[in-house]
Amino acid sequence: MAPPPPSLVFSVRRSPPELVAPATPTPHEFKPLLDIDDQDSLRFQIPVIQFYKNVPSMNGRDPAKVIKAVLAKTLVFYYPFAGRLREGAGRKLSVECTGEGVVFIEADADVTLREFGDALQPPFPCLEELIYDVPGAGGVLDSPLLLVQ
Repeated sequence: MAPPPPSLVFSVRRSPPELVAPATPTPHEFKPLLDIDDQDSLRFQIPVIQFYKNVPSMNGRDPAKVIKAVLAKTLVFYYPFAGRLREGAGRKLSVECTGEGVVFIEADADVTLREFGDALQPPFPCLEELIYDVPGAGGVLDSPLLLVQ
């Protein structure tokens, strides 16, 4: 593949952010993190972007609905991800397993993967245009632990 054109222009349409909670009730508990996780220098979010090819067996199915349903079922087993990071005495971090859920945003872009060329590896061009920054979710405390778009 060729590199993307320097003036690749596209638009992204996003639905409003919504919370996807575990499909069934989960335990409410606190899970303390390791001492190394308490460092201020590690209190940040990491954007990750993954691309998936079109699968013919998905024809006629709404990918966003499938992802939300599977995510809700998965959160039952990985329920701490549906919680919130809390800071206790001595700045000790723990995950409060609240079952509130993770942020989900449905998005459509009017561009194909082929148009990006060979640039589908870090540093990824146009990352800012593709990944949504939820207002007020820049910190790690008391915020959803995961955003899926």
